[in-house]
Amino acid sequence: MDLLLILFFGICLIGIYAIIRNLDVIKIILIYFKDKLLGK
Repeated sequence: MDLLLILFFGICLIGIYAIIRNLDVIKIILIYFKDKLLGK
């Protein structure tokens, strides 16, 4: 059970790190979609 909990936290940390690393890319994508939706 402890191993499962440690694994879960490790995956969460990796996920958060990946999101932080790709924040600028995510922002560009969101701005693009916002412009596509509002620019019709």
